[in-house]
Amino acid sequence: MNPWALSGIVLVAAMTFYLGRRSSRFASTTHDFLVARRTVRSRRNAAAISGEYLSAASFLGVAGVVLKDGADALWYPIGFTAGYLALMLFVAAPLRRSGAYTLPDFMEARLASEPLRRFCTVVVVVIGVLYMLPQLQGAGLAVATIFPAPAWIGAAAVTVVVAVNVMAGGMRAITVVQAFQYWLKLFALAAPTFVLCMVFLGTGGTGGAGSLGEPAPPVFREDTTVSVETDVTLEVGGETPVWSPAASGGERVWLPGRQYRVEAGSTLRFPEGAPVPVVAGGALDNASWLRPTEDASDLLGTYSLIFATFLGTMGLPHVLVRFYTNPDGKAARRTTVQVLLLLGLFYMFPILIGALSRLYVPELLVTGRTDAAVLLVPTAVLPGVLGQILAAVVAAGAFAAFLSTSSGLLVSVAGVVATDWLSGKVRDFKIATVGMAAVPAVLAVSLPVEDLSLSVGMSFALAASTFCPVLLLGIWWRRLTWPGAMVGMTVGGGLVLVALALNVVSEYTGGWAPWFVEQPALLTVTAAFLTTIVVSLGTARRVPDDVNSVMLRLHAPDPLGFMRDRADARFGKADERTRMKRGRHRK
Repeated sequence: MNPWALSGIVLVAAMTFYLGRRSSRFASTTHDFLVARRTVRSRRNAAAISGEYLSAASFLGVAGVVLKDGADALWYPIGFTAGYLALMLFVAAPLRRSGAYTLPDFMEARLASEPLRRFCTVVVVVIGVLYMLPQLQGAGLAVATIFPAPAWIGAAAVTVVVAVNVMAGGMRAITVVQAFQYWLKLFALAAPTFVLCMVFLGTGGTGGAGSLGEPAPPVFREDTTVSVETDVTLEVGGETPVWSPAASGGERVWLPGRQYRVEAGSTLRFPEGAPVPVVAGGALDNASWLRPTEDASDLLGTYSLIFATFLGTMGLPHVLVRFYTNPDGKAARRTTVQVLLLLGLFYMFPILIGALSRLYVPELLVTGRTDAAVLLVPTAVLPGVLGQILAAVVAAGAFAAFLSTSSGLLVSVAGVVATDWLSGKVRDFKIATVGMAAVPAVLAVSLPVEDLSLSVGMSFALAASTFCPVLLLGIWWRRLTWPGAMVGMTVGGGLVLVALALNVVSEYTGGWAPWFVEQPALLTVTAAFLTTIVVSLGTARRVPDDVNSVMLRLHAPDPLGFMRDRADARFGKADERTRMKRGRHRK
């Protein structure tokens, strides 16, 4: 039990609630709840986008994947950041100039199809739930790691705080909250990383498990007992003596080249000097950990990951909805440039912590709970009060990550549900918020926790295979039709969901899934693009009659005055729109 961590988490939750309630005082119309009245300045919007984008996968998962996979894991932070470069070049400004309120609203504005709009609403809900799931599971992991409490408490706490804030003021309430939480997360990783690196360099560049420059695998520097809480398959890089009550005779020797299945609840004890086993598929020794893979199938999986992260960003509904809050297209593009700077600054720190984790908490390679590395390495490097304080700062930042990303996901999904499935009033937005918060909360408690970066990576693959092709083609290709968009999204998204199902089956039946099941984006994105183009060419008579005027509005410079916001008659009552016109907005 770390009382400092408990205090930090409570303080973050209280600040989140306070800022959300304070900002919600200015939210009175559906226009406020959906797009914050389109008056968010670029600097604040960039911090808010960075705050919601730096999710559990970024705060916890990146360090965990670096701990396990080494150099190959660097593509995660690179891809998460570089996706905004493509977003800035091809999507941000035209998307804002469209005047839409939601992603399905943009699709209807561009392709004039109500069925396509309804289909896009379903896809937004699926991506939102799939992305919110690892956020809540990460909150549960943080609680179970720091406190003697069940994981569901963390998931429930994040769900309640986020739902209350979103119901109170929607996009207007969470903008200030997410901007604040970005700077909190940056401090929560940067400050402990500086301290830990100083201690590491002060000890001569070696940790408890040896040096990263040594070609041998990390070793246990003392007799170590490890409790395995989830089913895991392990491999070893050398002969490894291990004692387990479940083993026949108690003591045995694990040999290289074999895989050993360890069931949840097992206890393993390793003597001093024994090589550290790793989860199947991880780097067995430091030499391979420091080098990128040369295996053909692993390279294809890496290219597929690059496709998912580079292109998936422009298909994430909770990211795109924030560009609707900018005043114009120029502000949207400026926002994206600033996001690139903020993300690049942040991602330096989880990479460093992941490297330190391999030296100080190698037992996480045995348990498979590598996502807990950020939370555990401070006390492993600095036992005592100072280590507990650093761990508390990290825990507070982790909860800020769960809260900010969950807030963005919930407000984007609730906005789509309220305007497309309900009548679009403020009351409907609040009803949608409760419903969309409950679904991922139940799934987070029911489903097992996987690597958070891998779970979020599948969400990126789904976004890249559905919305990315129709956004790029819809903005830059006049001949796109709504049947082509719908069929392309169905093919790309369906293939990703099939891969997701096969991957789950593989986890329970020996891990047989090939690279294109674990990382399907290389195939699914290509299939989605080709299908969309072919079907659009085959249905050329379905090209909207107003395509020229729509394309002019998307691409004409802002000073020419072609940008028009979509009619908001469907959103809220007449008295709400009257208050919106009369009210003043505090920038």
